[in-house]
Amino acid sequence: MTAKTAPKTALKMAGRPVAPVAPVAEPSETPFYITATQPTTRPPRALKYGDSFVVFDRRGDIAALPRGSAGLFHHDTRYLSRLELLVNGMPPLLLGSNLRDDNSAFIVDLTNPDLIADQRVVLEKDTVHILRTIFLWRDIAYQRFGVRNYGGGAVDLQLSFLFGSDFADLFEVRGAHRERRGTASARLHGDDQVLLSYHGLDHKVRRTALTFDPRPQRLTIESAVYTLHLEPGEMQPLFLTVGCEQTETRPAPFRRSLAAARRQMRDATRHQTSVQTSNDLFNEMLCRSAADLEMLMTDTPQGRYPYAGIPWFSTTFGRDGLITALQMLWWRPHVARGVLRRLAAYQAKTTDPLADAQPGKILHEMRGGEMAALHEVPFGLYYGSVDSTPLFVLLAGLYAERTGDRKTIEELWPAIEAALGWMDGPGDPDGDGFIEYQRTSEHGLANQGWKDAYDAIFHADGRLAQGAIALAEVQGYAYAAKRMLARCALRLGRDERAHKLEAEAARLAESFERAFWCPEIDTYALALDGNKEPCRVRTSNAGQVLFSGIAAPERAARVANGLLQTNFFTGWGIRTVARGQARYNPMSYHNGSIWPHDNALIGLGLARYGHKQAVETLFAGLFGAGTYMDLRRLPELFCGFPQQRGHGPTLYPVACSPQAWASAATFTLLEASLGLEFDPFQGEIRLCNPRLPPFLDEVTVRDLQLGASRVDLRVRRHSGSTVSLDAPRINGGIRISVVYSS
Repeated sequence: MTAKTAPKTALKMAGRPVAPVAPVAEPSETPFYITATQPTTRPPRALKYGDSFVVFDRRGDIAALPRGSAGLFHHDTRYLSRLELLVNGMPPLLLGSNLRDDNSAFIVDLTNPDLIADQRVVLEKDTVHILRTIFLWRDIAYQRFGVRNYGGGAVDLQLSFLFGSDFADLFEVRGAHRERRGTASARLHGDDQVLLSYHGLDHKVRRTALTFDPRPQRLTIESAVYTLHLEPGEMQPLFLTVGCEQTETRPAPFRRSLAAARRQMRDATRHQTSVQTSNDLFNEMLCRSAADLEMLMTDTPQGRYPYAGIPWFSTTFGRDGLITALQMLWWRPHVARGVLRRLAAYQAKTTDPLADAQPGKILHEMRGGEMAALHEVPFGLYYGSVDSTPLFVLLAGLYAERTGDRKTIEELWPAIEAALGWMDGPGDPDGDGFIEYQRTSEHGLANQGWKDAYDAIFHADGRLAQGAIALAEVQGYAYAAKRMLARCALRLGRDERAHKLEAEAARLAESFERAFWCPEIDTYALALDGNKEPCRVRTSNAGQVLFSGIAAPERAARVANGLLQTNFFTGWGIRTVARGQARYNPMSYHNGSIWPHDNALIGLGLARYGHKQAVETLFAGLFGAGTYMDLRRLPELFCGFPQQRGHGPTLYPVACSPQAWASAATFTLLEASLGLEFDPFQGEIRLCNPRLPPFLDEVTVRDLQLGASRVDLRVRRHSGSTVSLDAPRINGGIRISVVYSS
């Protein structure tokens, strides 16, 4: 993941012990590094629709900063880099702002500051109220300003809009330097519209159209000015639209577009599974998570796809889409179908070293900006992830088991076989049975697992791993993929293929135990380097090994126990790297921070091996963290400092928020707690060793689907770890069972 390639901050360790790190030769400049040079204040706000998103401050402004993530973006280009509202030349005062629960709009309450002329106050603050409403719809950002006079006398004031666009590529926004750029221009079209254009070096013309209604008293290519006279109680509405790739045509009216956007959102979420619990704070987290996931969903020719996150990852990412779909599979199984179809459509057919592509390999990332088109970055269609391909096969098998959708699996079967061919061929270049990665171009990612920071894969003494690297969790993904696909092949009548896959999975499990288990650290190695030397480092990767089921039960128990010790578990979650290991840094991107999606997959692994008490502990930690988060939204990651009484978790300044797989984490941990399993072939939903964490007394799942049938489930917690289950509504032939095993 390009932006996931070490967006570290410039923070320093202050008085905290850090394990010694052996001197190593490290790059003086990390490719695709996200700089953090501006002081961080309150979190920005973001809206997304399709391939467009906007990031602004709490006033709804896009500040004109030399660097930062604010702006209106479309297909990896910033179409608007400045939009500021002034009242008589001064910024208005912020009363408050709120993102609607469903993410459909951002509402801002503003008022005038004290306006002074000739050393006297000519208009007291809080006299004029400005209600600002912002939403995105079909590549257009709509804004409405309701300006009302609450004073006892008439008011004259001037509202100004300052605007502009740098048409920066997203990688420029992130800090990349370009020697050459295209040419920008601007012109007026009539007395109510400004057209901004950029002729790129890729010979593509990008356009932004700003349309004002009513027409301003003064309009230039960088500002619009309204002179308003308001009688007591009078309200004057002003409208502004900012369209990406728009020409002189006027957009649809504000109210009609807002109604259409909300109607589409209602239609998209109608009859979908919902969850309500006895805990109001947790309900807020679930509501925000579901709304964020819906906002990140993007309609593509192959189906709906969850874009990875805002601002850096609002595009098709293979690994992120696959894991998010896996996390959502129990409650939104149709998402997996869109993800699988889209990734199958872009599966590599040829070898391309610059793109790290090999036949059968699944896409890592897709970009549509100028720098990608010019190959200034290699991410137009980029395949540099070692885990997307086994995750693709795994999701296909899991989707078949969840839905029984034989037609889709038959359609995908050639892509599945091609992916297996890569796993057993180019993905295992030395033929030792392990999937390995080594970039084929110096422009690609050095590390190609989910921890893709340049310093994320290292040995116990701090040396960076070199050569073709085999990651622990990736072998687990491959094992689970082959086992799940074997079951799928049997159902499709491909018995010989099924038996072969089962045998390959069994051999992989045996080889994995021999090569990766490290008794000296009582867990699995992070990876094997190019010389097959284990990276004997305590990391969360071993927890994802449990998720795949490749671990021997007795060793899984030891891993589970280790992950809940204080060197790993902070009280908020499990760190990516345990305290005391070389390169441990709780403020780093991958070497000591806490990732909600990582914890969620670990939770599934703990549940798989029957460690439900550990699941409760993990679930309670992330829930506690979420109660402190802005909007009750779990971000991409946060710092791995230990929990302190009366003190929330420490944020990571440049983390994406929202981030798809972080948003899905709460639903995944609920799945792990309830032990949900689905059998569409027998029409049965099973709850295996169900438990609820102490902060949940009751959970109600409505409209849970299995084939054409639906059911409502209610689970109540009683004394100890016991729960009761009832089904207030069953529509169709579904059987519900509770299974307890030792």
